[in-house]
Amino acid sequence: MNKQQARAALIAAVGETAVRKVAACDGIVSCDIAIKPSADEAELTKQIRVSLYRAAADQGVSIKQVNVAFVSDADGAASEAPQERPAPPPPPGAVGGAHKEAPKPAGLPNVKRIIAIGAGKGGVGKSTVAVNVAVGLARKGRAVGLMDGDIYGPSLPTMLGLESMEQSVHEGMIQPFNVHGVKAVTIGKLVEPEKPLIWRGPMAHGAFKQLIEQTRWGDLDDLVIDLPPGTGDVMLTLAQTLAVDGAVVVCTPQKVARDDAVRAVRMFQTLGVEVIGIIENMSYFIGDDGKEYDIFGRGGAERMAQRLGVPFLGAIPINMALRENSDGGDPTANFADGGKLCEEIETVVEQLDKQAALASMRRAEKAPELTVG
Repeated sequence: MNKQQARAALIAAVGETAVRKVAACDGIVSCDIAIKPSADEAELTKQIRVSLYRAAADQGVSIKQVNVAFVSDADGAASEAPQERPAPPPPPGAVGGAHKEAPKPAGLPNVKRIIAIGAGKGGVGKSTVAVNVAVGLARKGRAVGLMDGDIYGPSLPTMLGLESMEQSVHEGMIQPFNVHGVKAVTIGKLVEPEKPLIWRGPMAHGAFKQLIEQTRWGDLDDLVIDLPPGTGDVMLTLAQTLAVDGAVVVCTPQKVARDDAVRAVRMFQTLGVEVIGIIENMSYFIGDDGKEYDIFGRGGAERMAQRLGVPFLGAIPINMALRENSDGGDPTANFADGGKLCEEIETVVEQLDKQAALASMRRAEKAPELTVG
């Protein structure tokens, strides 16, 4: 189904003035629909899905996935007569004229704390850190969820050993995998293996929101979100959708990685998300003889954290066992031998846990806003 066919089906379901954005690619349809505050989102979603699947069947094509995002009719612009849409408000921290304040992000039901793991560039081991942090928190007796929000390069199917498992969906809700003591969800189990995810911004936005809002997480102490690298659309979606307690930036020691990590820190700060720490991954190499080698210049991320006034959570070494356990889908094994690797990961987890707790307290202590009118 192409974009024009999808738009026609959506107009038939909800009317032309309600259809804001439409994207269609490789059997995945994403759309933004404007609705009135009193509208029933669940019923509208059902109407939209039925209309799209029926239109696809009539045209002899297939749809693999439908992502529906609702926007408020009060913000813009669903109206009886077509009109020019106002320019969107600048992001938090941007300089601009007066504009209507965007709705504040909310938390997730029954999730006490949300922690985002990001990086300024790819290849620094962000997903490895996210997986081991989640497992480490679970080993402390916490109920932990892990969401693979790296839409373009999901790593959790490999790192958690999910290849042979089938994704279950019950009553329209994604059921997380229970592995290594955590509840895990990844876009990698919702698309065909080895298929490239060539998605434009609205499609990535829709898929990310679907993972957040249509997963049955249950009661969680912590939800760890593995973000894509860089400073793109998904991070903006995260900041607008969820009340994140804190963000962690993963970095390797060398300057080229630190430069991008600084941009990631500034991005989170601009979006109003507190950066609770920096982790130096691939900090040094542990050889078979136990000797440590500073391949990338150990300590660069810690110095950067000091300059930025951000907590340094610790360093994780390059270790053959870490690579083998990640490729083998067994992160629990990283904690088994009690050696240097286990010690460093547990230090990172402990420091992250403390900084996240402090950030949550600061959020709770903020004075309520007073509106006089």
